[in-house]
Amino acid sequence: MRPRRALRIAAASVVCLVLVWGAATAALYAAMRQPPETFGRIMSHVPSIAMVVVPFKPLWMSARSGPLQVGDPAPDFALPMLQGDRTVTLSTEYRQKPVVLVFGSYT
Repeated sequence: MRPRRALRIAAASVVCLVLVWGAATAALYAAMRQPPETFGRIMSHVPSIAMVVVPFKPLWMSARSGPLQVGDPAPDFALPMLQGDRTVTLSTEYRQKPVVLVFGSYT
């Protein structure tokens, strides 16, 4: 009788762990779909071990992928110049000369 009970307890523990892992994964995915400020506030409370236990990179790539595909034209946007004297619009710049968009940091 003892081995059966131990087996049931082990099976229930595994099911419980899988459910907790699934809930944590779903919660992290939902957080990733939020604006960056909200996501940052949520992640400040998540322990580091979560990055090992939960498939962070695939979730991130799925949650933040957006509708654009490789080869699609960049959506038009307008940004103020650093000096603040005018606004730069992608469509206007693209008509005048080729445009390269670099997203990242050089520091």
